[in-house]
Amino acid sequence: MAAKLDIFDSKWVELIFTGRNKAYGAYVLRKKGDEYTIKGIIFAVVLFTASISAPVIVNYIKSQIPKENDVKVTDVTTLEEPPPIDKNEPPPPPPAEPPPPLKSTVKFTPPEIKPDEEVPDDEPPPIQEEMKDKDAGVATVEGDANGVDASLTEGGEGDGDAPEILIFAEQMPEFAGGVEEMYKYLSKNIQYPPLARENSVEGKVVLTFVVGADGKISQIEQVGKKLGWNCDEEAIRVVKNMPKWTPGKQNGKSVTVKFTLPIRFQLN
Repeated sequence: MAAKLDIFDSKWVELIFTGRNKAYGAYVLRKKGDEYTIKGIIFAVVLFTASISAPVIVNYIKSQIPKENDVKVTDVTTLEEPPPIDKNEPPPPPPAEPPPPLKSTVKFTPPEIKPDEEVPDDEPPPIQEEMKDKDAGVATVEGDANGVDASLTEGGEGDGDAPEILIFAEQMPEFAGGVEEMYKYLSKNIQYPPLARENSVEGKVVLTFVVGADGKISQIEQVGKKLGWNCDEEAIRVVKNMPKWTPGKQNGKSVTVKFTLPIRFQLN
């Protein structure tokens, strides 16, 4: 039986390189081939093991490091101490009492002299039965049957030394020269707002104002639906600049009267 032949035995290397240059690299590689192979295998195993276990080792090290607690820092504002209380200071005044309830009012528009084409189809005036427990006013407002007249309340038309403002007088106030001169004044002084002209806006602005016993105009207000496009402001401006009127009269004396004036804006 033939003996087992091992070609990797080092004696074969010596036999092959007998009489040859053993300083050549091939001799060293074959002579130490087994040693290099074992070292390579060991290095590969170590490198593979390290690459697998590295994340585990890193996580373990992190878990051993104590975590810092997040501390939320809040700005603290130190309030100053309140000033000392002055015992000699008088106490605050008591709160004002609420105004008394007002009586109901029924809209009553004083008659005006106008051309027929400018007379609107207004609602008829209230009858006498409706006025038994109500006062005349510029608008119909529901109030308390046991209330007081609005002119008697604080700041009302009849408060203190303020003159009583009438809604209607025996002789109503009049523009100097009459109604015709008033419309000439309005036609001459009203400047049609450019925005209204550009957008072909037409309509009526209704103003109320007070004609004093001296004929001066005050308390100008726009009532009803606004026409807009600066028409309301222009109407107020023109009325505010009106000259003195002839005041209204009651029992032969000049009185203060609230007057209603519609002003129509119409493009030619």
